[in-house]
Amino acid sequence: MSELYWKSAYELAAMIRNRELKPSELMDLTIKRIEQTNPKLNAFCALRGDQAMRDARALDEKIARREEVGPLAGLPLGVKDLENVAGLPTTFGSKPFKDNRPASDSVQVSRLKAAGAIVIGKTNAPEFGYTGFTKNLLFGVTRNPWNVARTPGGSSGGSSAAIAGGVVPLATGSDGGGSVRIPACYTGCYGLKPTKGRIPLDPMLGMQQWNDTAVYGPLTRTVRDAAIYMDAVAGYHPIDPDSVPPPGISYAATLERLPKKLRIAFHRDFGHHVQREVLREVEKAVAVFKDLGHDVTVLEEDVPETGKDWMRLGGSQSYAMLHGYIDEHRADFGRAFLSGTEGAARVTWQHYGAAYRRRLEFNEWCRRVFERFDLLMTPTLPTEAFAAAGPPPSEIDGHPLKDILEAVVFTYPFNLSGHPGASVRAGFTDAGLPCGLQIVAERYREDLVLQASYAYEQARPWNDKWPSI
Repeated sequence: MSELYWKSAYELAAMIRNRELKPSELMDLTIKRIEQTNPKLNAFCALRGDQAMRDARALDEKIARREEVGPLAGLPLGVKDLENVAGLPTTFGSKPFKDNRPASDSVQVSRLKAAGAIVIGKTNAPEFGYTGFTKNLLFGVTRNPWNVARTPGGSSGGSSAAIAGGVVPLATGSDGGGSVRIPACYTGCYGLKPTKGRIPLDPMLGMQQWNDTAVYGPLTRTVRDAAIYMDAVAGYHPIDPDSVPPPGISYAATLERLPKKLRIAFHRDFGHHVQREVLREVEKAVAVFKDLGHDVTVLEEDVPETGKDWMRLGGSQSYAMLHGYIDEHRADFGRAFLSGTEGAARVTWQHYGAAYRRRLEFNEWCRRVFERFDLLMTPTLPTEAFAAAGPPPSEIDGHPLKDILEAVVFTYPFNLSGHPGASVRAGFTDAGLPCGLQIVAERYREDLVLQASYAYEQARPWNDKWPSI
């Protein structure tokens, strides 16, 4: 049965629908896999094993009666610990919230459950998703299945470790500056950041989120898995005033409809250093699209720098949400998180205005790019995975980084602009660690991102190579 660890979600779902595999058999295997791997990976921070088995057995009976079941029926699901599951704590990786138990599921989780997925537990995340590696005072460090001395990224690091470790076939993520694409890159998974509003976003701690840079998105082993996930969760919900109607298509049904002769722009570096081995593998990945008959143009133009502006916008919302908790529980918050969050108290309306002017400048850059090209490609990240407990790299190939944000320079700009983007596995560094190619399209063109990702995956399959733990 161990070969099931690496089956794609859509293959497992088909086996269940065809009565070749019982949901209870898959759930039993998943629970045993968590027991085997979690001491090494620390991917999961809370479990509902008994309840999940009851749900799986109930689905066994439903299938035996030949009743209709959803497209995700019987698939074990990991949910990032920044998102609500009724009956499980949502701690946000933060000690003051260790006993926070929501009464209801998030919209995304409720839709995945309605499609038949069964929540097995919560995946670890850094405190309030603050860092690009996964460590917190409550549950400790999460590790990369390819090399447990390295990070699986963040902030959806527990989810990516669970996917790459062959623990679950589906896991939720959220992405406010790269938090789906970063861990996808570092663990060789597939990660999709949709356009803002494509998946409804829930309020957090009783506050409507005004900052429009964060979204929910899937982490999976294959592109088709992400497409069936998106089919289950996309669409308007009144809880999120920015959510949009369903796309009117099935992402899974249109995967093979990639247009011919796409115009593709490739920017190697955004004016920053990229690890030589990473760039080597990314250039090989881009060359695949040339081989598929598409036009690829290398861009060398300057890209507006948006890092400090992105931090000010996100930090302001975090501080607005948490300042009362910080005053009451200061000693329980992580020092780095506290320092960064409280720094937002110094952000003024002048800073906010300057941030939105710079945001407009980057948006204009994107507008000019997508007037000329169908897709934009970059490295997902400029480095391979660094130490599991951090800190992020301070240099790349001997070149000192002037700012810590240079380590994620390709991801956060598209949270500011709102364009959908995905990370596909580009290859491996000399240390045997995955690196990623980022594929970005015009807003609301998740279909094109998925189609391009799928075409690449068919040309260079990756689902046959995963780490042994």
